[in-house]
Amino acid sequence: MNAMKSISPAHTWPFMLAMAVIVVASNFLVQFPVQLNLGSIQLAEILTWGAFTYPVAFLITDLANRKFGPSNARLVVAAGFILAVVLSIWLATPRIAIASGTAFLVAQLLDVSIFDRLRNSTWWRAPLISSLLGSAVDTVLFFGLAFAPAFGMLDFGGEDGSLGFGVPFLSVGAEVPLWISLAAGDFIVKVLVGLAMLLPYGVVARRTATA
Repeated sequence: MNAMKSISPAHTWPFMLAMAVIVVASNFLVQFPVQLNLGSIQLAEILTWGAFTYPVAFLITDLANRKFGPSNARLVVAAGFILAVVLSIWLATPRIAIASGTAFLVAQLLDVSIFDRLRNSTWWRAPLISSLLGSAVDTVLFFGLAFAPAFGMLDFGGEDGSLGFGVPFLSVGAEVPLWISLAAGDFIVKVLVGLAMLLPYGVVARRTATA
């Protein structure tokens, strides 16, 4: 089967480059809340702009997995991870870089494993389930490490990046720490973007399968 053959870096570099671009962009954009209001809902207490770009990383991983198989998809994840973390040092704080790297690696490797188990099922099931479970793990790890006061030591004596002060949950519920409200809003967007990514996944997967 073609997806399981060994491949050279010449075949995978577009996936690696795309992964690095997405993660670096997300690391930068996650620092900026969405400054819009929908009636009583203040999106700055729910969303960052990174929520809209990061789910594309799961699309890249799943397409690499579909075309090249799980072992090669893990290589794409590893290469994207290394390059993205190095570049993120110049675009984000050390704490965000550490949080992003940890969450990215765990979530993407989980995505690869789940996708591989479901690859022979209905075409949409593997990318949908793997990306949703991966997104859930990524959200908990990233927002916990990046913004929970318990991990303030990751600021290494610099400006405190914790977001532990209280806000209404999703801008309308009971008061919770801001990082929890942001994590919940982030995950909701990841679910919606993950559903939207099924269309380009299906199109690209069919084209690469016949290439």
